[in-house]
Amino acid sequence: MANMSLKKVAIPEQDPQVRNKNFEEVSLGYTEEMAIEEAQRCLNCKHKPCVSGCPVNVKIPEFISLMAEGKFAEAYEKITETNSLPAVCGRVCPQESQCEQKCVRGIKGEPVGIGRLERFAADWAMANVKKAVKKTPKNGKKVAIIGSGPSGLACAGDLIKLGYDVTIFEAFHTAGGVLVYGIPEFRLPKKLVQAEIDGLLAQGVEIRTNMVIGKILTIDEIFEEGYSAIFIGSGAGLPSFMNIPGENLNGVYSANEYLTRINLMKAYKENALTPIMKSTSVAVVGGGNVAMDAARCAKRMGAENVYIIYRRSEVELPARKEEVHHAKEEGIIFKLLNNPTRILGDEKGWVNGIECIEMELGEPDASGRRRPVAKAGSEHTIDVDTVIMSIGTSPNPLIRSTTPDLETNKYGCIIADERTGQTSKEGVFAGGDTVTGAATVILAMGAGKASAAAIDEYIKSKK
Repeated sequence: MANMSLKKVAIPEQDPQVRNKNFEEVSLGYTEEMAIEEAQRCLNCKHKPCVSGCPVNVKIPEFISLMAEGKFAEAYEKITETNSLPAVCGRVCPQESQCEQKCVRGIKGEPVGIGRLERFAADWAMANVKKAVKKTPKNGKKVAIIGSGPSGLACAGDLIKLGYDVTIFEAFHTAGGVLVYGIPEFRLPKKLVQAEIDGLLAQGVEIRTNMVIGKILTIDEIFEEGYSAIFIGSGAGLPSFMNIPGENLNGVYSANEYLTRINLMKAYKENALTPIMKSTSVAVVGGGNVAMDAARCAKRMGAENVYIIYRRSEVELPARKEEVHHAKEEGIIFKLLNNPTRILGDEKGWVNGIECIEMELGEPDASGRRRPVAKAGSEHTIDVDTVIMSIGTSPNPLIRSTTPDLETNKYGCIIADERTGQTSKEGVFAGGDTVTGAATVILAMGAGKASAAAIDEYIKSKK
């Protein structure tokens, strides 16, 4: 029987004033009864508009129909026909601007909670189903993947099912890319990422860690090891800065460094081998999801005051509304329509403040957003001892600097065909943030899947 409620079934969460002091997951997830109730809100539309909003084309109405009948194992199997990382996607995908944006139920109420249901299906399967490993017979061809983030993992998952010997080269000592170093534990528990990676290992994917491509091996040297094709999914891990006075002071972090110390190196634990500052007041410059993650981590690390400094208004904030909502609940202070002009330091070289100027929005710029304009005479100082810069990232230059026939654009991103991921170099494909610049997990996965299909066609054409 259809559930015609205009609102999603509410998902249980930790109390904001409890969770902002721990790194346990904020959302507690649906119970079986809640999942069935929410699944029954789906109208199972004939034209399936929600599927068109999913970069990996999950069969959304079909898996939700199974969930509405309480067939959770079957629902999980339906999701994994096209999505190899459902526990991840159910948590970090911006469903509100993708599949849920297309949901018909959203016209006169809230869309179906597709992300919440995907998460439930994945979590239920991990807890209740011992999945048999299906190994495809090998076809004798080898493919190398650079980077074990979402695009690399998605590409590997599809290629191993096609019979290729797949080797992932990962620069860090732990696989997972941005899923382990960038996204905090309270949004994405690392045991879930490891479970997804373990599934690929069980199917025969090899992961070689501590392999900085461009330093230890070049692209050409990988080909010399007998690989028929290479997929570059190395992400965009090079942080950007504002180039304002004071950025070289002690206590200034890039968001990448700050989050890596906390998420990958577990700096929040007692006796952590990788230290991090015990801050009192923190300014996070930027307004995206990474900025929200850094600010919420800083609060959990014990900072009394944590500010988000963003030069536009809340309407223009690029972060997900859910992340902004959670940040506000947890006590993060938003200093909108403000822009830093310099970072102040003491005589010992440590941060002791950030100087900002108030902004107002003028005419739209090239991006279509209203251009922020400084208000004369509005300079002011915020007392902080830590500044975290979260204004964007670009690809690390190592690969492009050691591969002269690999074309890149002015931002350092690899130029690749939008449909196939084919680059200017024969046999080399690329996708995810290394092509687009910093984007979402699910878009990177979609690029990895598209390249896997293109690599398969390319290698077959060489026979």
